[in-house]
Amino acid sequence: MGQTRLVAALLLFGAALFAASPFVIDAAPYESTMGLIQRIFYYHVPAAIVMFASAFVCGIASAIYLANRSPRADRVAIAAAELVVLFGIIVLVTGPLWARKAWGVWWEWGDVRLVTSLVLWLIFVAYMMLRRFAGPGSDVLAAAVGVFGMANVPFVYWSVNVWRTLHPKTTVVRTLAPEMLIPFYWCFAAFVCLYIALLLLRVRLEKSRNELEAVYAEIED
Repeated sequence: MGQTRLVAALLLFGAALFAASPFVIDAAPYESTMGLIQRIFYYHVPAAIVMFASAFVCGIASAIYLANRSPRADRVAIAAAELVVLFGIIVLVTGPLWARKAWGVWWEWGDVRLVTSLVLWLIFVAYMMLRRFAGPGSDVLAAAVGVFGMANVPFVYWSVNVWRTLHPKTTVVRTLAPEMLIPFYWCFAAFVCLYIALLLLRVRLEKSRNELEAVYAEIED
């Protein structure tokens, strides 16, 4: 019951933050070179941070599962992998919308951050496909993929500092004006609330699915 209340509180608080976010963003000054389109930043970057964090959650849970076959760790890994895919879609949609106006192109294959972000997303799509279609042993194979996906996150994050790309470097948040930091952290808090609530709900759903499968197995025996 306590977790149910926590999830409800997170969803309500997150929904309130999201509902108010357009007004908070509207109060921020325009960026000098990109103007209005820069405001996608306040959703794009928090979604990317949450995607990276979820990849780490999946990777750590997958490593624990590989070490001791913990069902709980496996449930967390599955839930986190699905959320990497979900928030990755937000990143891969808002990114090109921003790029089209800021850079004049929808997609630039020479940009390392763009390409590696897509690869990271595809790794976790592969994780989900393995869990759905690979059959016996897919849990172990998918866990290895989850660990591999986590290992790719630092590479995706630091790529803009190593290679010359269209993306700004990782120090971009620290260069924002104080008036721009308020909507950024506001939207970041909204995404974090949504992520935690969805993760808890998905883990609970996976636990219920496992229990139902166990009941079916007993009936068949």
